[in-house]
Amino acid sequence: MKKSVSLTLCSVLVILALFLSSCGGAIPAGEKPQDTAAALTAVQTGTQGVEIQIIQNQPPALIYDDNELIAMVEVHNKGNDDIEIPDCYIQVTGFDKSIISGSFTNSIPCAANMGVLEGKNVYNTLGATNVIQFTSPNVNLPTDVFEYNPVLNFLTCYRYTTTANPQVCIDPLFYQITSEQKACIPHDVGMGGGQGAPVGVSYVGVDMIGDKAIFEINVVNNGGGRVLDYGANIQNCGGASLEYKDLDVVEFEVSLNDGSPLNCKPLNHKVRLTNNQGKIVCTSNNIGNSNAYETILQVKFDYSYIDSYTQPLKIVASPLGQ
Repeated sequence: MKKSVSLTLCSVLVILALFLSSCGGAIPAGEKPQDTAAALTAVQTGTQGVEIQIIQNQPPALIYDDNELIAMVEVHNKGNDDIEIPDCYIQVTGFDKSIISGSFTNSIPCAANMGVLEGKNVYNTLGATNVIQFTSPNVNLPTDVFEYNPVLNFLTCYRYTTTANPQVCIDPLFYQITSEQKACIPHDVGMGGGQGAPVGVSYVGVDMIGDKAIFEINVVNNGGGRVLDYGANIQNCGGASLEYKDLDVVEFEVSLNDGSPLNCKPLNHKVRLTNNQGKIVCTSNNIGNSNAYETILQVKFDYSYIDSYTQPLKIVASPLGQ
C-alpha cells in the first residue's frame, strides 16, 4: 500500500513539473514585453560589425627564432548580421614570408570551425565569438641576422548588410488640408546611434512636392575601418587585389512598405562615400490623394569592410644557435 502511494505521489510531481516548465518562457528575451523591447533596441542599434582582439601574450612581444610562433585572435561579431564561412577572413601582413611561414601566410575564415558567426539577436545581444590561431612552426632568421622587428598587421575583411526602417509621414494633400485634419506632418527623421552595423543611415529628409514624396537618405560610415564594394576580393584584401573602383562603395535597395514605387539616384544603386558620407535621393511619384499617413521606408545596404589591428613583434637569434 505504501509503495502504491509513493508511486502515485511521484507521478503527480512529474506531471506538475512538466506543466510548470511548459508555461514558462513565453518571451525568450524577457518575461515582460519591456524586456523584449529593450533587447530589440540593443540589437537594432550600434555602429560595430566584426571586431578582433589579439589575445594577451599570443604572440609574445619577444621570441627566439628557434621557437614556434603562435598568434591567437578573438573574433567578435558585434553587429546584427550573421556571417558565414565565405563572408569574412582574417589575414596577417607586414612580415617577410621567408622568415615567418605556416598559416601566417593564409587567410582564415572568421567562422572557421563554426560555420556561422552569428550577430547579436534577442537571444544573445552581444553576438558570437570565435578564436582563430595562426602558427609558424619555426622562424627562419637569415645567417648573421640577430634581430628582426616586424609589425604584424591583422586585417579583418568581411561582407556585411545593414537594414534600416525609418517611419516616415506621406501627405499627398500637403497644401490642401489644414494641419488639424492631418494624422501626421512630413518631417525629417534622425537616426543617430547606428543600425547594428558599421555603415548606416544618419537621417532621412522628407519633402512633399505636389504629388511626389522625396526622401533624402544620408549614408555614413560610423566604424573605424574603410568601406569596400560588396564584390571586392575579401579573401586577399591585404594583397594588391583592391583597386580604386572597390573603395568606399555601398550597394543599396530602398522601398516603401505600402508598395509605392521609388525612383532612386544614383541610378546604378551604388553610392560612393566621400569623407565617409554619401547621399541617396529617392522619389515616389503619383502617391494618390489619400489623407496623410505613416509608413515604413525600408533601406538595405550591402558592402564589404576592412579594418586593421597592429601588433609589434621582436624576434632575436637564439644563443643556442650561435
